[in-house]
Amino acid sequence: MRTTDTRRHIVDAALALVAERGYTATAVDDIAAAAGVAKGSVFYNFGSKAELFEAIIAEGVARLTAALRAAADGLTGTDAVDALVTELLTQVRDHPDFAKVMVAEVFRTGRQWQDSIRALRDDAMGVFAGAVAAAWPDRDPSLTAAALFGATVVAGLEWLVFQPERSLEDVRSAVLTTVR
Repeated sequence: MRTTDTRRHIVDAALALVAERGYTATAVDDIAAAAGVAKGSVFYNFGSKAELFEAIIAEGVARLTAALRAAADGLTGTDAVDALVTELLTQVRDHPDFAKVMVAEVFRTGRQWQDSIRALRDDAMGVFAGAVAAAWPDRDPSLTAAALFGATVVAGLEWLVFQPERSLEDVRSAVLTTVR
């Protein structure tokens, strides 16, 4: 149980620091201090800073994918797209540090974790692509899904950082109006 708690503290501290500073500017010493553990605990639990970051991304993308699948379950076409946009905005609101990290770090090339993250990313994006293919059969589902996903995440971060007085419905409506 203590190991699980330690891992959780390390992941939470690392996610917050990487969201604030970026991966490169976040040192293992800083992660350990923020988590309230010895530096060796970070390495014992994750092996390296890159493996810790990979665990953060894998956990976040798995959570996101499960939430998106649940939101679209039983829906098709534009109803599924609407539900996915709503759920993605909810996830951005509820997990803003992960959303910031995803936008800032996941799509950088040449990172050690790039290949292992690609499969997880494809899972989350695949949920959007399936809904897009059913909603708009004349569009490229992969690129349209990426555009919709990206627009939703960026609009969600815009909302949280610069326009927090807006409602989720305002942001949802803006995204869906744009893509239609």
